[in-house]
Amino acid sequence: MSHDELTSGDFTEAEHPVELFDSWLKDAQASEINDPNAVALATVDADGMPNVRMVLLKGFDTNGFVFYTNCESRKGQELLGQKKAAMCFHWKSLRRQVRIRGPIEVVTDAEADEYFASRPRGSRIGAWASKQSRPLEGRFALEKSVAEYTARYAIGDIPRPPYWSGFRIRPVSIEFWHDRKFRLHDRIEFARETPEGGWTKTRMYP
Repeated sequence: MSHDELTSGDFTEAEHPVELFDSWLKDAQASEINDPNAVALATVDADGMPNVRMVLLKGFDTNGFVFYTNCESRKGQELLGQKKAAMCFHWKSLRRQVRIRGPIEVVTDAEADEYFASRPRGSRIGAWASKQSRPLEGRFALEKSVAEYTARYAIGDIPRPPYWSGFRIRPVSIEFWHDRKFRLHDRIEFARETPEGGWTKTRMYP
């Protein structure tokens, strides 16, 4: 099957972007070798300088797209400071891309606690041990910190650090892109004025 044939009628006829995203993510889960939920997250610092890095999408629904991080990290501080962000998924094997833009909100403590508890024990230790985005004098210092927290939480539950939580992008724009021959790609944008509003769908020039 050619990549042009991968474009289904649902792509151009879909009326709700979250349902279309769900379909595309499932396709990616069947085709991508590593981390089909990996996404480039773009933020802006207090001086207006952009930053971008890869994170993992951990949940989504009609309310938005959720990921987790250390809130004291660079991205955490930029998210809390500017309260807006953008995402870009690119699934190379499918020749598809999804771009998402919107304001952000911090998830509830209950949501953060539930996800943190689902993480492997080593990852929960790492959340305590790593002073994310801050200078590290050497690998040994990190390993020492991991050992200290491993000993501290050797038995029983590992609580969620107070500085570790999740963010939800509440999209006002979701654009779907599919590669076509001669760079005559398919682009559909769903947009709305507020995260509570209804969606308007527009086909875009490639």
